[in-house]
Amino acid sequence: MTERPPMAGVTPHIICRDAKAAIAFYKQAFGAEEMMALEDKQGKLMHGAIMVNGAMVMLMDEYPDYGAKSPLMLGGSGVVLHMQVPDVDAAYKRAVDAGAKPLMEPADQFWGDRYGSVTDPFGHCWALATTKQELSPDEIMANLRKMEQA
Repeated sequence: MTERPPMAGVTPHIICRDAKAAIAFYKQAFGAEEMMALEDKQGKLMHGAIMVNGAMVMLMDEYPDYGAKSPLMLGGSGVVLHMQVPDVDAAYKRAVDAGAKPLMEPADQFWGDRYGSVTDPFGHCWALATTKQELSPDEIMANLRKMEQA
């Protein structure tokens, strides 16, 4: 396990059914590095932390009595975890090969990214993107209008 980096901005703290299995999956799918894993007396993960793509993600097991419910318990999630990666096609393949469910195969998008998305086995959606073109807001809007007219 590695030393905890300073926290800044917003750090995702996700709830997983079987958070220890989630850590193993994130290592395989996204090259995550485990930083911390604190278990309760029953062996459930009360608090864990991993580094994914240079950022910390905290995670824990479901504790429904305390309002900690995973996307699997809730029937989905309104949150997408977005990762900028050097090669979206390779990252997407790695995640799918590890067991993620394909949502959107990587494709070039009107905003300048090559973008795809997957759902992990724990119900969390991950967006993967590689910027191919830096575009201004006006250029993005023009591309969107062209796409809408096609």
